[in-house]
Amino acid sequence: MARYYVNRNNLKEPKKNISAKNKKNGGFWATVKFITILGGACVLAGVASLELYLSSLPPINNLEQFKPNIVTKIYSSDNEVIKTFTAYTYEKVELKNIPDNLKKALIATEDKNFYRHHGYDLTGLVRSTIQNVVAGRVVQGASTLTQQLARVLFLNNERTFDRKLKELFIAARIEKTISKDQILEMYMNNVYLGAGAYGVEGAAQIYFDKHLKDCSLSELALIAGLPQAPSVYNPFNNMDLAIKRRNQVLLRMYKMRYITKDEYNKAKEDKVKLAKVPQYYTTNKAPYFCDYVMKELEKLGFDETEISQGGYKVITTLDYKAQKAANEAIPRNLKNWGLTGSKNQAAVFSFSPIDGKILVYSGGKDYEKSQYDRVTQAVRPPGSSFKPIVYAAAMEKGITPNDIIEDRPITIGQWSPHNYGNKYRGKIPVYTALMVSSNVCAARMIKEVGIRSVIQIARVLGIETPLEYDYTIALGSNGVKLFEFTRAYGAFANGGFVVQPYAVERVETSRGKVVYRAPKTKISHQLSTNTAAEMTAMMKTVVASGTGRAANIGKPAAGKTGTTDDNKDAYFMGYTPNIVTGVWVGNDDNTVMNKSIQGGTVPALIWKDVMKVATEPYGNADFNYPEIQLVPYGQDSKVIGDDEETTEETKQEKPLNLDETDNMTPEEISKQVSNLINSNKTETQKQPVQQQAAPKPVQSAPTPKPASAPIPVPMAVPESLH
Repeated sequence: MARYYVNRNNLKEPKKNISAKNKKNGGFWATVKFITILGGACVLAGVASLELYLSSLPPINNLEQFKPNIVTKIYSSDNEVIKTFTAYTYEKVELKNIPDNLKKALIATEDKNFYRHHGYDLTGLVRSTIQNVVAGRVVQGASTLTQQLARVLFLNNERTFDRKLKELFIAARIEKTISKDQILEMYMNNVYLGAGAYGVEGAAQIYFDKHLKDCSLSELALIAGLPQAPSVYNPFNNMDLAIKRRNQVLLRMYKMRYITKDEYNKAKEDKVKLAKVPQYYTTNKAPYFCDYVMKELEKLGFDETEISQGGYKVITTLDYKAQKAANEAIPRNLKNWGLTGSKNQAAVFSFSPIDGKILVYSGGKDYEKSQYDRVTQAVRPPGSSFKPIVYAAAMEKGITPNDIIEDRPITIGQWSPHNYGNKYRGKIPVYTALMVSSNVCAARMIKEVGIRSVIQIARVLGIETPLEYDYTIALGSNGVKLFEFTRAYGAFANGGFVVQPYAVERVETSRGKVVYRAPKTKISHQLSTNTAAEMTAMMKTVVASGTGRAANIGKPAAGKTGTTDDNKDAYFMGYTPNIVTGVWVGNDDNTVMNKSIQGGTVPALIWKDVMKVATEPYGNADFNYPEIQLVPYGQDSKVIGDDEETTEETKQEKPLNLDETDNMTPEEISKQVSNLINSNKTETQKQPVQQQAAPKPVQSAPTPKPASAPIPVPMAVPESLH
């Protein structure tokens, strides 16, 4: 029999290794288990302590009589109240008179455990806290209806951990003070629901022109979906998002068995029938400007609910006297020239080229009928008022106002621009070419300096809309926004500095504490001081003796008229040392206006009415520029493009366009209208780039067609304009 001998010493060593390994692994997992248990115990202890602390908080005295300060006011710089945020219609409604479907909708959407918690949801709080800690900021809330009421009554909408803790403590005290039904009633009467509506009854009247008791399930669900983001889900602002949010509320109600499947399907298919835009909007003394202020405040970190409910005092840069002049000048001048239709519109934008303060802002003639903002949203061709951009590029390259340019026909490729009435003057100084708004001279100038240079100047001056790499931009064939265009003209008034306009000066709480103060606005130097001085000297002649004589306010001023193909758009862009103002007139549907409407008529007259008031505080201040001598044509003057080959055309005198006159007084304007009505000639015979008409008020702003450039164009936008 075979015998096997086992060395016992060899068996002992493996047992030691296994034991050590198990001990090592066991130690690691034991440590993890211990830390987990300890952490869980700490969390439970913390939750228990928090629960104990919250339960020990005292009730709030006189809570039922509490009335929050919900009035926020927006002021002009001259201390005029231009907008007041308060309830359009505020009627306290008792809980028993609030439809059950609305109560259920709010509970299903905002706080499904409302009747079971003590004012706070610790499970949800822990979950959201972990997510917020991981993110390093507040990204998710876990607010109950009671917490939301605490915020409405005592706090603000600041998204910070500190505010959430205060909200939690106050909610616990509210729960100890009044009943659940009283909490729900107080919440429904005080929550902000957009469009100036405080409380559910006010919302029903604003949005549907009904009392709450008469609203359908669909309408009640829409109201219940508003508290989360009133400005976002406001059906006046965005019907699609409002309906999407309403359907989410209905789905939650169905899942919680508050409504049947048939009720859910029927309400989901209901069409929303809104009331007319509430009178709340028309009490605004500067409605387009206040809309801009709201957008600026949102960029600064405020939201609509916080602004409207916070009891703030918002001081703006607006000059109310000048704004009032604009509010009156627009409809008056449009009416005087027969532009009485709803599509006939005008826009005015003024700001200080020194410090960027927005002084006048009118996006249309009637905000109640059209909230479309033609200052920042409309993209319309500027016609000849774009020519100063071309001439500024020329000045930057060393061309002077006294150099000579040929005012005679020219062909560039397949483009042959013409002056209005085929009037040509031969060799004239550059400043005269701008003064009389010669089209062929502008074409020669862009050919001389290059398209690229012109686009670069436009970009650094703040014109951000796409520009075609095409010679025709010299005559303003490309659309621009009035806001950007006026900002660009500011560089001519301020020594070549581009200044960013702004609207909000400071924000104060109801107790006078300043929570925001505007810093010094962004400024960048983009043109030489000499170029700004030369351009101002040339554009002074436009107002004194050229196409803009109707805008003469009897004090130093410079500017340029502009009229597009077939009289679809008319501009007057002008400035004094302290104020820059741009005016646009046209039809929202991009149709042709009366032939008598030119940049030197209605826009110039509106500009004059506004600037006479706006410039009053500055007297007859003149530009602080080196003197630029403008001299007549001399034999020794430099001739621009003297070697060009051009085609001669028969010079034929025709009635002058009001945007082309050099010997016309403002009083003669009306006498010339009859001669112009039958004229079919326009400022340029070149078909312009597709123009972009203003959409209907309910539509979004038009999106410019991307520029098509054979050669890449440097986009030298200064840092201040990013």
